[in-house]
Amino acid sequence: MPPEPPPARVLDQPSAVGDRIRTARLEAAITLETLAERTGLDRKTIARTESGTHSTLLDPLLLSARALGRPLADLVW
Repeated sequence: MPPEPPPARVLDQPSAVGDRIRTARLEAAITLETLAERTGLDRKTIARTESGTHSTLLDPLLLSARALGRPLADLVW
């Protein structure tokens, strides 16, 4: 028997985290390129994370939070 799919709130998390990262980036008035330079992450990866099409690991989230001058909790909760 196949496992039950995760609840909608779990499936919506990548999109919600991406929205928070984009909002924080725009509030900091920096471009995707600048955030990529500050984090060492690829610009396309950040764009996919912001759009919610890419689920990210903890390390990139920590790098993004530090580069945006925000606590990690602001991006994930």
